[in-house]
Amino acid sequence: MDRNNLYPIFLKCRTLDILIVGGGNVAEEKLFFLTKSSPDARVTLVAPFFREGTLELAAEFGATTILGEYHPGYLQEKHLVIATTDKPEVNEKIFHDCRQRHILVNVADNPPLCDFYMGGIVTKGHVKIAISTNGQSPTTAKRLRQFFEAVLPEDISRMVEYLNAYRKTLRGDFEEKVNEMNKATRKLVAQKTKI
Repeated sequence: MDRNNLYPIFLKCRTLDILIVGGGNVAEEKLFFLTKSSPDARVTLVAPFFREGTLELAAEFGATTILGEYHPGYLQEKHLVIATTDKPEVNEKIFHDCRQRHILVNVADNPPLCDFYMGGIVTKGHVKIAISTNGQSPTTAKRLRQFFEAVLPEDISRMVEYLNAYRKTLRGDFEEKVNEMNKATRKLVAQKTKI
């Protein structure tokens, strides 16, 4: 059985320049999920045609749209690129152009041409869970996202805030703080189970 060897990271998209090449349904979907998770993301879209919904979403989140064909000049000063065109040869060119420039790239629906996948994401305030199926099943990631959205309480952020406030009262290095946090939460669990 294959393992998922991907390393999950959480990007500060407000500090990165992101390019989406394409203006159709897939571009709109990628833009939607990117801005749903990171509404302050800095995004540019380039395509010879944009769906009306894609233009509306781009305008809502301040994304720049450029009407035109892809060329490597659009990669200048970009950190991440998402290729969503319906032309495999253009997507492959984007992949190779990005590789030459050491830019991370995702070619939609083509796992071999991806440095990263855009997995399912659940956000409840401060808590964010990323779900990966190793590029094998976006439907499974979607179903897991829906499950976690349903079972995680809306106010889970309060717990994070309370534990953060308590952590700030503790002295010592990281390991000492973790031990103290474990003692405090273990006591709370023990009290609840006695009732």
